[in-house]
Amino acid sequence: MQREGHPGDPVLITLFRTTVVLGANALVMPPSQKRSVSPASDPAVEPVTSAQRGAGRGSQEHRRSPGGAHRARSHDRRPPDRDEDSTVDDQAVAACLEREGAKLVSCPELADKIDHDALKVIRRLRRQGYIAFLVGGGVRDLLLGARPKDFDVATSAHPHEVKAAFRNCRLIGRRFRLAHILYSGGKIIEVATFRRSPGTAGDAGDLLIRRDNDFGEPFEDAYRRDFTINGLFYDLGGSRVVDFVGGLADVEARSLRMIGDPTVRLREDPVRIMRAIKFSARLDLGIDAELHDALVAQRGELAKAATARIFEEILRLLRGGAAARSFYLAWEMGVLAELMPSLSAFIDDGGPAVTHFWRTLSTLDARVRADGCPEDSALFTLLILPLLLEHAPDPAKCSPDDFDPLWDDFQPRLAVPKRLREVVRLIVRAYPRMIRGKAGAFVGRDYFAAAQVVAQVERAAAGETLVLDLQDDGGGPVKRRRRRRRPQLLS
Repeated sequence: MQREGHPGDPVLITLFRTTVVLGANALVMPPSQKRSVSPASDPAVEPVTSAQRGAGRGSQEHRRSPGGAHRARSHDRRPPDRDEDSTVDDQAVAACLEREGAKLVSCPELADKIDHDALKVIRRLRRQGYIAFLVGGGVRDLLLGARPKDFDVATSAHPHEVKAAFRNCRLIGRRFRLAHILYSGGKIIEVATFRRSPGTAGDAGDLLIRRDNDFGEPFEDAYRRDFTINGLFYDLGGSRVVDFVGGLADVEARSLRMIGDPTVRLREDPVRIMRAIKFSARLDLGIDAELHDALVAQRGELAKAATARIFEEILRLLRGGAAARSFYLAWEMGVLAELMPSLSAFIDDGGPAVTHFWRTLSTLDARVRADGCPEDSALFTLLILPLLLEHAPDPAKCSPDDFDPLWDDFQPRLAVPKRLREVVRLIVRAYPRMIRGKAGAFVGRDYFAAAQVVAQVERAAAGETLVLDLQDDGGGPVKRRRRRRRPQLLS
């Protein structure tokens, strides 16, 4: 891959590959400053006998607690990771990055805002001689003054090398091989190897990316990303932002711009259309004019994307605290008509019901920002509740067959799980009683929390406060009693 205006000097490219990226020996200290330490070569190091190695096995920190569980200790008993232990030559890294056209901007204040576990991952990789940068949304959000949802790392280490460096690591993915570093509380630090844009194969008119495991250099990894604001790296060693794609200028202008030709990039991965809407709405960014035109022109490419990915992006629009703006942009650009035609047609009709729909999504956004994200079943029910009530004249008695036409309308484009469909139906059945405050019959149900959110958001959107009566008045679903079989008398 040769970017525009790049001299393509093979000497510089070879230098970068051999001195920066590849292998555990990349960018280590000069040989004169290194020495091999072993009992045979260094008299100051005494050999350890097998008796000494086993002497500590019965020590207190290895004994079991009375309850039978191991005493709390670090998951990985390796030396602490300090940045001064790094074997990476940061000056050589900076020189190579600048030769590849990177703009380096000192931002030491960002280091204090990075997650502690993400810092440990970066320092561990640097200590073993690999290049490791904080990348993507974490850098973007820190520069925009937002709170990062997660922190991702890009490195010169290959996935199996990352796994060898961390005991708490697992490898996932086929199309895009990733390493997940697992920490307590469900925290995951995602580590990816620097990649380049894969070559196209097959039909010359089909640009869809089906394989993305071609490893590359840092500048190639930056250019394969979707938007300029997502193509920024943070180099912990130099406390600087690394910008190959002009993302810093777009952060300052609060503009969303595609890296490369927007038409080509959207055809490579049509889900980028949904991501553009998400970033514009959630981060309050203006969409570049060229990108906007491409989003409208290429919206039909969404039919080529995996339906499971499309549905996940729909849920992300609802979870982000900017659902009203997100779905308004999707409707305005014609994207919603491609994914959910019946919902788009409902909005096209206008009227008080549509006004209430937008007010409901705005109320949901306020709740997500204040109290966190509710269950996916509640989110999806609130999005399509007008359509659900239209297909169920008597919601309290609705059956699964009542919503089949609606699911059939969605299914070619959205892979709505069957389990979620059933929970949505149960929420709709409880809805008439819930909005009247009669919740006692549903308190013990699995879907009660989601039904409660739906009722509260709907009433708040109408300007009312919902007070729920949790006493069971017997008006809910009746639990059938098992009939006892009478014993037969022997003749």
